[in-house]
Amino acid sequence: MSELIRTDFDRLALLDTDDWNHNNHYHSFLLKQLPQACEQALEIGCGSGAFSRLLAEHSQHVLGLDLASEMIRLAQTRSQNHPNIEYQLADVLQWDFPREKYDCIASIATLHHLPLKVMLQKAQQALKPGGVLLILDLFKSVTLADHLTDIISVPANLFLRLAKTGKLRESEAVRAAWAAHGVHDVYLTLPAIRQACSEVIPAARLQRHLMWRYSIIWKKPVSEQMAS
Repeated sequence: MSELIRTDFDRLALLDTDDWNHNNHYHSFLLKQLPQACEQALEIGCGSGAFSRLLAEHSQHVLGLDLASEMIRLAQTRSQNHPNIEYQLADVLQWDFPREKYDCIASIATLHHLPLKVMLQKAQQALKPGGVLLILDLFKSVTLADHLTDIISVPANLFLRLAKTGKLRESEAVRAAWAAHGVHDVYLTLPAIRQACSEVIPAARLQRHLMWRYSIIWKKPVSEQMAS
């Protein structure tokens, strides 16, 4: 599966235009959750580095990890004016997460490719006490509330895309690349995501959003006493 994902995103990197999309629509929301003092930040699945560059404006150092070499190349090219960003080509399931190093760990539209509970555990251990975990990802709609949100998302998506890009649709090549990638994409339901959070990061804030997204915001307790 890792090789399929790598191939898909190497292809998508060659088509990336840095336009508005469903993920960067929520960048400002995520940035509002950052801790006041942020020295070290980590982005899991940094892609072309758009959010890493925003993190770099609020952090002393940002490390972006991605599986796709073309995405890393693109991120490095676009981040030449951000000397406090480092990018690494890495499979995060094999990467050695340091213990209690990061003030912020972020992941956008990446964790649905990975075992969620395992990744939550890795992030929980790598965050400093008081550090913040920021996740934005996709989920499988199963409830009435999910489906109602999906219905609202369709006109909202068209309006925002037209307002932000002047186009109602992405190019045919981009749509074809995403369609090919979507064939092997699998999403968890919100109840399954909530269960994983309750087991690893209790008190995490899980929120459903428009454009088929959800967020998890979690602040690591400053002491074990606070966690219990």
